[in-house]
Parts: sequence; C-alpha cells; structure tokens
Amino acid sequence: MSEDQKVMLLTGASRGIGHATVRRFSAEGWRVITCSRYAFPKECPWGGGEENHVQVDLTDPKNTIEAIESIRERLNGRLHALVNNAGISPKGEGGARLNTLDTDLRTWGHVFHVNFFASVVLARGLKAELTAAKGAVVNVTSIAGSRVHPFAGAAYATSKAALAALTREMAHDFGPLGVRVNAIAPGEVRTAILSPGTEEMAEGLPMRRLGEPDEVAAVIHFLCSDESSYISGTEIEVNGAQHV
Repeated sequence: MSEDQKVMLLTGASRGIGHATVRRFSAEGWRVITCSRYAFPKECPWGGGEENHVQVDLTDPKNTIEAIESIRERLNGRLHALVNNAGISPKGEGGARLNTLDTDLRTWGHVFHVNFFASVVLARGLKAELTAAKGAVVNVTSIAGSRVHPFAGAAYATSKAALAALTREMAHDFGPLGVRVNAIAPGEVRTAILSPGTEEMAEGLPMRRLGEPDEVAAVIHFLCSDESSYISGTEIEVNGAQHV
C-alpha cells in the first residue's frame, strides 16, 4: 500500500451489505482489511483480499481482543475507517423468529458479542490508529432496533438498539480525538439470503421496493469520507421511508 492510501477495517464482509461495501471502497482506492470467523474464500472477487483478511470469531471475546494485534500488524499506524457490519440473527426451528420467551441465555450472549461488544472492543483497541488518521467509525444497526420486526429476533433487535445508543456514547468520547462515530440503520435489503416473506413486505413500503446492498454501501462510504466531516453521533435510516 502507498503511504497516502486510506485503510478501512470491515467486519462481516462475506455477503450482502459487507460484500457491497468492500466493492465500493476498493473502487474508491481504499485498502480494505476484512474480518470473519472463516478463512478467506479463494473464489472471492476482489484482489489482494487474502493478505488483508483476519480470521476471528467475534462470538468469543478473548479471540476478538487477541485479533486486534493481528489487525494492527497490517496497518501503518493509521486506520481511516472502522465499519462494524457483522451481525447474527439466529432463528428457531423452521426459521421461526426467536422472541424473549424462547431465546436461551447462550444465544443472547453470542448475539450481543457479535452485534454489540465487538464494535466497542475493536474501536477501543484501535483507538491510536483511528486517532492518527482522524478516522471514522460506522456501526451498522437495523430498523429492527426501533420496533418489533416480523423476522428479526428479540436478541438481534435489542443488540441493534444497544448499538445505536453505543454510537452516541462513542461519538461523545471519540470526538475529542478527532474521530467521528455514526450509525446506519438499514431496512429490508435484497441479499443472497432473505427471510421468507421479505419480498412481499416490499409491497407495503413507501418506495414499493427492497433496498440494494450498493445503496447501503454508498451511505457507509459517505460517512467515512470528508464530505461528512462535521457529522457525528447520528444514525441514518436507509430504508426507503419504512421507518415513517
């Protein structure tokens, strides 16, 4: 990488919004470092990905903390953007929604470690690199964080609500360091794996269609760019007015 090339760290890059985000930032000339619990797939379409990939299980707090040093070794002392996109939403038998009555404690823990705790662990662990670059953090929340959703489970929804609150707290704490922290809350987005019934939901949305991953990636890029240099502590709804 060149000295002036911007660097982004992205969790949850394997499909959907994460995959589109890698494509967008790569096209803009960024170097993208990805994190996943899986090894880098040989069939992945972007070049240079394998050496810029860190295998980490975000459900394991110890493993997440240990991975920070591996990430730091790939940086030249600067991290221009951290995008906390990884998220899990376990389902019950037959794909059923897990509510507060039937979600076991272990599942609650796994969901919160990935969807919530990993975000602050990575940001805190890479504080010096973010500060050196006057970088940006983007937390990917969800429309499910503000209402009961027909498909997203209770653990997923509450973890995303907590992540929205964390975004505000981080913006307050990281602001004096020159680091901006924002969130985006996607609604129904067309990805490789859609819950049954999602397509039908589009008929009742104000824009009468699902969102595309590239549309979400564009907002993430905006929040990591100089064009949003005075925006921090906000959560942008990316859902075609579904939230209204």
